Amino acid sequence: MKQDTLSRHHPHRGFTLMELLLVMAILVILLGLVAPRFLNTQKKANVNAAKSQIGLFKSPLEMYALDMNGYPTTEQGLAALGETPSELENPNQWQGPYLDSDIPQDPWGHDYQYEYPPTHNERDFPDIWSLGPDGEEGTDDDIGNWPVEVEEEESS
Repeated sequence: MKQDTLSRHHPHRGFTLMELLLVMAILVILLGLVAPRFLNTQKKANVNAAKSQIGLFKSPLEMYALDMNGYPTTEQGLAALGETPSELENPNQWQGPYLDSDIPQDPWGHDYQYEYPPTHNERDFPDIWSLGPDGEEGTDDDIGNWPVEVEEEESS
C-alpha cells in the first residue's frame, strides 16, 4: 500500500512527443540566429589574419632588398626569403633566411601570390595577395597589399 502512495505522488513518465518537438523547434530557431553570426565572425577573422600575414612580409622583403639591391623577381617569389635563389650572380650577398619560419599559407590553405615588379602597388613594392576563400585568381574576395579602389557612385 505504501508503494501505491509513492507512485501516485511521483509518477514515472517521460517526455511527450509534443514536448520533444517544442524543444527541437527552440534549438533550431536559436541555431538559426547564432550560426550566421558565428560564420560571419569566422570569415572576418580569416580576412584579418590574411591581411596581417601579408603585412608581415614587408620587413623581410625590405631586408632582402637592402642586401640584394632589389626585391625578389616574380619567378623567385617569396621563396627567396627562405632559401638562396639559384640564379643569383653573387650568392654571397644573400644574408638570409629572412623569415624565422617557413612561408605560411593563407587561412584557406592556399599559397600567397607574389609579383615584382608590381602591377597594383603605386609605390615600388611587390604585390602580395591571397586568393581568398574561393581560391581563384582575380575575384572580389582576393586580399592584397595594395590600396583598394573605391568606386564612385555616378550622379543621376
